[in-house]
Amino acid sequence: MDPVAAGQKTNGLDAYWMPFTANRQFKENPRMIVGAEGMYFKTSDGRDLLDGIAGLWCCNAGHNRPRIVKAIQKQASELDYAPAFQMGHPKQFELASRLAALMPGELNRIFFTNSGSEAVETALKMAIAYHRLRGEGHRTRLIGREKGYHGVNFGGMSVGGMPANRKMFGSLVSGVDHLRHTHGIEENRYSKGIPSHGDRLADDLERLCDLHDGSTIAAVIVEPLAGSAGVILPPEGYLQRLRKICDKHGILLIFDEVITGFGRLGTPFAVNKFGVEPDMVTAAKALTNGVIPMGAVFVQDKIHDAFMQGPENMVEFFHGYTYSGNPMACAAALGTLDTYEEEGLLTRAAELSDYWQQAVHSLKGLPHVIDLRNLGLIAGIELDPFPGAPTKRAFDVFLKAYEAGLLIRTTGDTIALSPPLIIEKSQIDFAFETLTTIIKNLE
Repeated sequence: MDPVAAGQKTNGLDAYWMPFTANRQFKENPRMIVGAEGMYFKTSDGRDLLDGIAGLWCCNAGHNRPRIVKAIQKQASELDYAPAFQMGHPKQFELASRLAALMPGELNRIFFTNSGSEAVETALKMAIAYHRLRGEGHRTRLIGREKGYHGVNFGGMSVGGMPANRKMFGSLVSGVDHLRHTHGIEENRYSKGIPSHGDRLADDLERLCDLHDGSTIAAVIVEPLAGSAGVILPPEGYLQRLRKICDKHGILLIFDEVITGFGRLGTPFAVNKFGVEPDMVTAAKALTNGVIPMGAVFVQDKIHDAFMQGPENMVEFFHGYTYSGNPMACAAALGTLDTYEEEGLLTRAAELSDYWQQAVHSLKGLPHVIDLRNLGLIAGIELDPFPGAPTKRAFDVFLKAYEAGLLIRTTGDTIALSPPLIIEKSQIDFAFETLTTIIKNLE
């Protein structure tokens, strides 16, 4: 091969196919991050970039945190990998115990995965298998929700309800239906915190029980707060109502807390925030502060115990991953939990929530802003679409914010913010002053 051509192949941008990215646009004008510290990324051109989205909803403790770094370094020198099947290592059990202690009620069993997508797949399989073990093998139907996001594997896509994530991939998993979403309720526009209207949308599950017969439904999976769809909050009483309907029909309820877990709403999990105990909870992202991939499923005792039958030498649940409970990931997670505990980060969003809410709603009345939504340290700023070019207006804000030193996320025409929980009030001010200036000057 020509040496010049070889150099281009090894050092260029062409080889890497980027996920959830406008690849051609990016490669024309790359946005490269080369370092991170605390609340900031460092770009390849030497600028500091305030992290307004905790990496990707995951770096809740900020970046380059000493406890986490040291835990990983120490673990790498002691035990880099241990077989995941028929073998164990101490940190798996220590981490599971500490995680179980964060949950109320009977959510005492932890199954480790490597991502939120895998955690969702695991929970769905557990639900179907659990009913079969109880002699209700006819319960195979799964219910998700429109606008829901549950990862990108086939099960998660099937129960998910984001059209762009589904339309290219065929018929997906059969036997799935969807509740209506809770977005766009006119009375809830510009609500501060949990909106007041729409709890009766939970009754949509009764409609699906009438349609399919509730005895055929294994599980319902919802995000307590839908992040990837644009920060869609549950109306007051909605999740409680959903829990009661599931109990009435013998249906398992799964909360996908991949985004809301580990302090995002001002409590350890949304389970604590809303006072609703589901049968399973999926988590990932902030479990390791985003440093090493890891996910988990929190499972009620009754579900775990249903599997612990038969000969003791037999595998009870034929499911798992090569990297389940990986030693390096466990070390990162333990260092993360230590950081959360020492700095009070699992409840810090509650301390800042009033200041955050005031900053979010300071954008009301700006050009093109049609709704504002907030809870804990999370916000959705919905813009009216650019005529004939949906998503363009929000993406323009993303590009302008990047140039101004602020990293945001967009989904459709909604700007999503979810900064590390270590954010200071002066940094909140900078973020919203920057957005105000940009939005005022939009086309």
